[in-house]
Amino acid sequence: MSEPFQKQTEINLAIEKWQQLNPELKVGFSTRNGGYSELPFDTLNLGLHVPDARENVIANRQKLADTTCFPLESWVLGEQTHQTNIHIVSSDDKGKGSMSYDTSLKNIDGLVTDKKGILCTSFFADCVPLFFFDPSTGYIGIAHAGWKGTVNRIGGKMIEALQTAGADPNNILVTIGPSISSAHYEVDERVVSQIPSELVEKSVVSKDDNHFLLDLKQLNKEILLQYGILSHNIDITNYCTFRDESLFFSHRRDQGKTGRMLGYIGYVK
Repeated sequence: MSEPFQKQTEINLAIEKWQQLNPELKVGFSTRNGGYSELPFDTLNLGLHVPDARENVIANRQKLADTTCFPLESWVLGEQTHQTNIHIVSSDDKGKGSMSYDTSLKNIDGLVTDKKGILCTSFFADCVPLFFFDPSTGYIGIAHAGWKGTVNRIGGKMIEALQTAGADPNNILVTIGPSISSAHYEVDERVVSQIPSELVEKSVVSKDDNHFLLDLKQLNKEILLQYGILSHNIDITNYCTFRDESLFFSHRRDQGKTGRMLGYIGYVK
């Protein structure tokens, strides 16, 4: 499988295939490099909800804003509470969460829009970034899928939200972004018991009685297929946030003391 994310600069990877389909579209994922934060958030931490120096995080965000051509006042951020709530983003939401975590959209893990001049964003450090693009209607979206959001089918709820907005599942493209791979994601029976039984054999490998390796990327793909997304319209990255330490933060690898990458998607004006 070819890699959907191509290195654009030191600080970001881009889904160039989508950007070629629509030159106004900017979509990608930040790295951990090229920023101003100090250990253990070195260097491009973009999360204000971790105990990093605020001025460094804002400087990091400004650097990505300059690279993507989206000023910070056009960014929109959800609070990300590992739920499945989705928000249809309008121009009134511009700037929410961009300068302060407290102004983020409350209890939101998925964002959908078709408006120009808005950058929908989401933070990651092992959880799965889900990117959505319907070239026919122009609707785009991004979702944050940790294991809780995944088993509660946030990917499917994003498809439902796009359908309600007018998108046809047959036309929707989805890219599953950099996240922890199954080789490094051990879980227990408490987690596995919440995965739909028909999907366990496709996404879980048993190690012993109470330890399993969970493939969150594959589980999200299987859920998307159930909601009508065509297999050839789903791309999955080869990157692993745990393994690829030089590129990414990892909450599990770094035992919680780490920064956050940013997934983003939006149309420039």
